[in-house]
Amino acid sequence: MDEHQWLAERFEENRTHLRAVAYRMLGSPAEADDAVQDAWLRFSRSDNSGVENLGGWLTTIVARVCLNMLQSRRSRREEPLDEQVPDTIEGIDPEREAMLADSVGSALLVVLDTLTPAERLAFVLHDLFAVPFDDIAPIIERSPAAARQLASRARRRVQGAAAGPADLTRRRKVVEAFLAASRNGDFDALLAVLDPDVVLRADPATVQAAARQARGAPAMAGEIHGAAAVADTFSGRAQAAQPALIDGTVGAVWAPAGRPRAVFNFTITAGKITAIEMLSDPEVVHGLDVTILGDVPDGDDS
Repeated sequence: MDEHQWLAERFEENRTHLRAVAYRMLGSPAEADDAVQDAWLRFSRSDNSGVENLGGWLTTIVARVCLNMLQSRRSRREEPLDEQVPDTIEGIDPEREAMLADSVGSALLVVLDTLTPAERLAFVLHDLFAVPFDDIAPIIERSPAAARQLASRARRRVQGAAAGPADLTRRRKVVEAFLAASRNGDFDALLAVLDPDVVLRADPATVQAAARQARGAPAMAGEIHGAAAVADTFSGRAQAAQPALIDGTVGAVWAPAGRPRAVFNFTITAGKITAIEMLSDPEVVHGLDVTILGDVPDGDDS
């Protein structure tokens, strides 16, 4: 067997996965096929002798092709081809597909079309195909932290578009309970709304601001794991934070004089907070769609 035939066989072994990646990136079966074919041409003409993870390398190639296609489409303000699109496609891990479907339903591709190319790539690769941010970052020419933020923003937009009024009300109650417990220093109440495996992530600007304002409070790290550690970090803090819609989904904001300075993004599953993301970088915060929520009238549970 010559080298070209060996490469062709290895590519065919990964074709279903690559087409699934391309389809979720582009939203068109025909364009996905074109992207996979382009990826094969690039793969077959390059030196792959030093590649250890062939599947990962092929995913990177097809992702770069799709990113170029999305950027070209955006510059020409094109829409994906109008085709009959399947609700599911072979090659996506069924468990991950089902988890996402629970939150976004069949309108996923419509929402994905509202994202920037970099947001879409980061979200699709990480949330649908479990590609690490360290591997996504070079594709979009950003840092892993920036890639994580892009995926997080995309996730909020997807979930916000799928959330109805009742779901937003439930999420708001969880956020308000968290903020009240934090302000009051109620450790047990914080534990009650936090998932045992909750993860808190804070950008460097938040970590630096917390260090300046600590005054004896526990120091804030860039990443904190576990309900007890997260509750200990927030106990007595968030004094001026308010519930807000962050890119369409319920979170919180610190906005002195009505100007957002820091945002809190929450991932909520089954009534528990499973992840918190704190952002204070002025450029990032400025790019978010933030709406401070007013008081809910008594008895309004709709």
